Amino acid sequence: MLPAFNAFSNAVAGIMLAAGFFFIRRGNVRAHRACMLTAFGVSIAFLISYLTYHAHAGDVRFLGRGIIRPVYFTILITHVSLAIVIVPLAIITLRRALKGRFASHRAIARWTWPIWMYVSITGVIVYLMVYQIYPHSPIASASSHRFAAATTLAP
Repeated sequence: MLPAFNAFSNAVAGIMLAAGFFFIRRGNVRAHRACMLTAFGVSIAFLISYLTYHAHAGDVRFLGRGIIRPVYFTILITHVSLAIVIVPLAIITLRRALKGRFASHRAIARWTWPIWMYVSITGVIVYLMVYQIYPHSPIASASSHRFAAATTLAP
């Protein structure tokens, strides 16, 4: 259930990012702000859900074969790398806007927006590849074993 929510969150963030870009290009600052704050909030919800899921479920093994494997891992590696980068970039970009420093906001947003959009889109692609297109296999982690042991009721 959480992986589907995570993909949905990424999709909503991507839609809000696209709408925010559309609105700012047309000078509608109010709608731009609403879209970008929504994208930020949804991304926070995603991050909490993602970390919760992987803390309890462990990793997931990609079982695709052939040429799709290097394609998948290229997408995954770039997605994860840029997802790490986007966290501070999004925070800095948002802070500059909220403080009214619009020239510096605009300067960093030129980097933040395409990276954030890429991460949102590739997040959905990774979900589709692992959970919908190819069979998946959870890899149990030590923390998931501890969680299962702690939550199992003894007869």
